[in-house]
Amino acid sequence: MITALTLWLLYRSVVTDADTAAAWQGLLTSARRGPVLLALLLVPVNWGVEAWKWWRLAQYLEPVSFGRSFRAVLVGLTLGFVTPNRVGDYAGRILEMKNRRPEALGAIFLGRYCQLLITVMGGSMGLLYFAALQIGAAYPTIIVGLGLTAVLVNALALLPLYRNRMLLQAVTQWRPLHRFRRYVADMPAYPPRVLSGVLALSGLRYAVFTAQFGLLLLAYGTTPPVGPAAAAIAGTMLFKSLVPSLNALMDVGARELSATYLFGLLGVPALPVLSASLSLWVLNIALPSAAGLGFVLQLKVFRKKKPRSSNAQ
Repeated sequence: MITALTLWLLYRSVVTDADTAAAWQGLLTSARRGPVLLALLLVPVNWGVEAWKWWRLAQYLEPVSFGRSFRAVLVGLTLGFVTPNRVGDYAGRILEMKNRRPEALGAIFLGRYCQLLITVMGGSMGLLYFAALQIGAAYPTIIVGLGLTAVLVNALALLPLYRNRMLLQAVTQWRPLHRFRRYVADMPAYPPRVLSGVLALSGLRYAVFTAQFGLLLLAYGTTPPVGPAAAAIAGTMLFKSLVPSLNALMDVGARELSATYLFGLLGVPALPVLSASLSLWVLNIALPSAAGLGFVLQLKVFRKKKPRSSNAQ
């Protein structure tokens, strides 16, 4: 059922949707195939870094190889493709573990929280750039205040990562969350060096994603200045992360709307931005989700329990 639903959504989003189909065909017929090829080569790098993050976190739950981690990431991506806010990613990674411990939820949450932190940090700086561009000359004091607010918000968002025991205790004081306490009980076990390493890998993945967007913009014939383009990409990624979605197909609208608006402030035409953003989604989400279907079909959701041996007296 998951396989059929994924294939249907892929068909809807890549083939029958006019905008995405045009962008996808534009990739195949683009005169600037060098940037497209580089963006395509960065797809396994993108998800390889994510697998590296998961490998570092999963080591505290059970011995796991990097290959197994990469497979778990692809399975999670495919299951997340058809579930609200990608919650299927949690199920996919847990199903790929040998012991399938529910406590893995805490490790998955930490990985996603680190990625969100990098997105918030980069996005806040990007939006600050546009605020300065629009009103900085007339209201410099407001820009300084917004900059200090951004630094404070980023610091407060970073603090729970290294003080997750306090965060865990505070959150689970809310009665409806009591039942989930045991699932995230292993979160405080991660030392700061591991968390810093996962945060650094999240930053690397963020840089790869930004480079892909820039390469696709180049492929579609637009070359905005590097600094402003990076600010627009950062703002786009922040908006996409903050808007909830029913499935991966619903992500497309929020990301494209914010991308065309922010790049429009830089005087970049909407069509190449729209094409680059849609192509980025096809490369990084649609294609890996299709590849992950092979692993999903191999999943054994229900495992036979081994009979208990009885010791005869």
